Amino acid sequence: MISGMKLIPRAIELVVRQRLQGQPAVVLLGPRQVGKTTLARQIAEERGEAAIYLDLERPADLRRLDDADAYLRAQQGKLVVIDEIHRAPGLFAILRGVIDENRRRRHRTGQFLLLGSASIDLMRQASETLAGRVAYLDIGPFTAAEAAAAGYDRDVAWLRGGFPESLLARDDRASLRWRLDFIRSYLERDVPMFAPRLPAPTIGRLWTMLANGQGSLLNQSRLASGLGVSAPAVGRYIDLLVDLQLVRRLQPWSSNLGKRLVRSPKTYVRDSGVLHALLELETWNDVVGHPVVGPSWEGFVIENLVAAAGERWTPYFYRTEDGAEIDLLLERAGRPAIAVEVKRASAPDAGKGFRLATDDLKIKKRYVAYPGGEHYPMGGGVMAAPLADLVAELAA
Repeated sequence: MISGMKLIPRAIELVVRQRLQGQPAVVLLGPRQVGKTTLARQIAEERGEAAIYLDLERPADLRRLDDADAYLRAQQGKLVVIDEIHRAPGLFAILRGVIDENRRRRHRTGQFLLLGSASIDLMRQASETLAGRVAYLDIGPFTAAEAAAAGYDRDVAWLRGGFPESLLARDDRASLRWRLDFIRSYLERDVPMFAPRLPAPTIGRLWTMLANGQGSLLNQSRLASGLGVSAPAVGRYIDLLVDLQLVRRLQPWSSNLGKRLVRSPKTYVRDSGVLHALLELETWNDVVGHPVVGPSWEGFVIENLVAAAGERWTPYFYRTEDGAEIDLLLERAGRPAIAVEVKRASAPDAGKGFRLATDDLKIKKRYVAYPGGEHYPMGGGVMAAPLADLVAELAA
């Protein structure tokens, strides 16, 4: 299956190459098994002997860094890829010295490509020591557009999610089996590694509870009661799942419009395939017959649109206490500019709450994302738009 991953181009590949041309170091962040290593190896292999790949999970590669300063200085002029960089946080200070020395020698860009699975601590460590020397990029599972370019139907991508091994599996059963193993490995391996004091079984139960409440407002007290822990503990557990890029905490947009706004974030299991695995949904019929089908589609659409929007836009949702609501609000330069309501109906209607909200915020670009294939006006400045059309517009 690893070779199959190379057959699907990643949209972020060009961005990685561009950042390497402009910065000494690039940090590529994403969940385990999402394709970071495959992408990095492709870039390194193209450079032949002018690149070196180190996997810090391999004892032999770790031993190369026993004297990391001397070893890395000896690689001047090469691209050094360091996988699982979070296993050696002490490297960041050494990297700073090497980068600064290379700058003095006029070797300024494309020196290090650093891969990691947990974002918050890694970015904090890197930002403290590599300020002005590093670019950060997130890599997620395959998007619907990437899957479609490789011949995979959108609904297959929705069912299986975008992790390469899951999407490329020979059938739905094999795909589900991979995702169940993936979930188990995170709970047995990654949670103890990144958060050794947090109880992995309880985090697993919370993950499933969040799946059952896909797209709902976060109520830490209710979750805490169900788990038998404190509300602050639930907050720490969710922080970890967000940090590992397994859960999205979509924040509410706030303003000074005088409206009474909902203040709690909404939570989504980010990958639809992992969501379905947590709920033990194997087939398309299992998903469409389950109460989560609507929230699952909503999360799938939101993840694809956020991925297409990239760094240029900040995602929020909007909801007032009197019922005005926007499922996805994209903001740029502090101004809400694009509003999306997500519907799974083949002939959708923009709800009254969506129209009220977009009028309140004076948003011109108003869309209802739905599973159909036709782009058409719905009145009041609202357009019905297939997911692929919205992705293309945001990515342009």
